[in-house]
Amino acid sequence: MASDYLCKVCRGHLNVKNSIVLAATKKNGSKGGLVFLNPELGNYTTTTHSSFMIKEGEEYIYTCPICHSQLNSAKYNHLVRIIMIDENGKEYNIYFSGIAGEKCTFKLRGTKIESKGPDAELYHKYFEVPDEDRKYL
Repeated sequence: MASDYLCKVCRGHLNVKNSIVLAATKKNGSKGGLVFLNPELGNYTTTTHSSFMIKEGEEYIYTCPICHSQLNSAKYNHLVRIIMIDENGKEYNIYFSGIAGEKCTFKLRGTKIESKGPDAELYHKYFEVPDEDRKYL
């Protein structure tokens, strides 16, 4: 059994076959479309329709295609959060960069943190600082 990916708000299933499906719009609110992400953590392959190209370096707002809730984290700038349930039924928070081209993923459960990708070091500060001090970042 493969992992399931869920919306953090409605807990609807975001994965279809071999992809995680999210809706994305440029941060400035212009043109949007669907984005298919590879569900393998650390694999940054994406697929979009030819009329909606993800532009490297631009930040995108990701939303659930089911309930349309924003998935970008209010707590951690530039990161997007979804939920993963692994083949053993364990639940994790998955964070990835909302900036196209940045390769970083975080898998959190309790105090255990796994990171992947060459750009993860840009965001380690969010997960190494006590909660009461994060507001100063």
